[in-house]
Amino acid sequence: MDSLVADKYRRKMVGQIGTAKRTEDDLSKSERTREGILSAAACLFRHEGYSATTMRDIAQKSGIEAGSIYYHFQSKDQILSEVLDIGVRQLYEKVSEVVQSTEENSEDFRKTFALLIETHLTFLLTDSDFTSANIRNYPMLSDEVRAPHRELRASYAGVWGSFLNSAKRSGHLRSDISATAIRQFILSAMNWTLEWYDVTRYPVHIIAERMSKLILDGMSSRHRVVTKDLKTSVAVPYKAPDSIGKAKKTRAEILRAAARVLRDNGYKATTLRQIAEEADMKAGSVYYHFKSKDAIVDEVLNAGLSDLLSGVRAAVEDFHTPYDHHTRIATAIWTHLYFLFKASEFTSANVRSYGMLPNHFKGRHWEIRHEYGKLWDKILREAQIDGAINSDIKIAPLRQAMLGALNWTVEWFDPNRAEIEGYLSLPEFSEMLIKLLLEGVCDRENIPDTDQLTTH
Repeated sequence: MDSLVADKYRRKMVGQIGTAKRTEDDLSKSERTREGILSAAACLFRHEGYSATTMRDIAQKSGIEAGSIYYHFQSKDQILSEVLDIGVRQLYEKVSEVVQSTEENSEDFRKTFALLIETHLTFLLTDSDFTSANIRNYPMLSDEVRAPHRELRASYAGVWGSFLNSAKRSGHLRSDISATAIRQFILSAMNWTLEWYDVTRYPVHIIAERMSKLILDGMSSRHRVVTKDLKTSVAVPYKAPDSIGKAKKTRAEILRAAARVLRDNGYKATTLRQIAEEADMKAGSVYYHFKSKDAIVDEVLNAGLSDLLSGVRAAVEDFHTPYDHHTRIATAIWTHLYFLFKASEFTSANVRSYGMLPNHFKGRHWEIRHEYGKLWDKILREAQIDGAINSDIKIAPLRQAMLGALNWTVEWFDPNRAEIEGYLSLPEFSEMLIKLLLEGVCDRENIPDTDQLTTH
């Protein structure tokens, strides 16, 4: 990490932390109101999304008159900017403290790694609406809005990078995958927990412990995994919308346009007018084919899940007993990524918009999501029964963490850059993730493979 950037933010945060430690009595009424507005906005941005939240919503949640909010903030964009900054700044400070303490006291690598995982997840899931709001909204913001926050986000990534590079030099991490890729993989797995982990049922430290072990050691019971006969050319039955006839072709184009808008803007910020513009037609004409925006979104979401389910199911059913479980799991991972990035724009729309869908939408699609989860549970459980997956791993959290690491890649991996030097193609990227999920991020070269497992 650039030490000048780190020092700049460290000094800035020391001042803010000093302010944060002031008692409520020390704050003026104006300062308390301002803090209340920011807290309300962070909560709304986290759960409703920035685009769908209005200044009136923020004022109402913070308990002030709608017009009064402009005494403290000129616009919603200014509020967003402060929410985004606080969300990363708080996390950056705490993680920096952990890493700095490690450098000074030579803490055990695995112990420090587990603490970093728990720190990130605690901010994300329980301690900070600001951090959660940042993670959920940042990917869908324009480049202009993102620009002022790139430096701080890069500094946070730099803290992780510094720690991982140091661990790599010490021989703790595998040498065949870059520390940058490992960092992205780790943050992806953690960030997706926003979409599935229920902190009202289980405390954060439980998922932190399990995720730390999974990331470090992978799911496989072997030190090194060899996947053979990976079925990357399996004929996955992608079900494109029926487009026979003019009306059906138009209908199919509306759905594809809606998928692109939904993928880029989220559910609440998507309008029929935007969908019509993307489909290059008049807004009123959309009603000839669909009754409402919800009817369109329903079909897009269902198509995304149906495509994914049928594709992965077909890929794994191409295997016959006795299974090569590692290759079977690798094929399922490859197929999931193939649908996410290439085969179905409906799948990426579903994945990117799911977190901010209204509950009634989630409820209508719960059954098919549950069916997809059951398919993965079956694949993983059969592998565990035959000894191909470590026996101490809980299958449901494993599946959630694994799919989270895969799904979050839509926020940072671009297969269209494969021709640029230093960037991976989708097959290369898939192979890397398969290795990380099966084998973990730790270096196993010097660990004797005493496992006498025979893969069935």
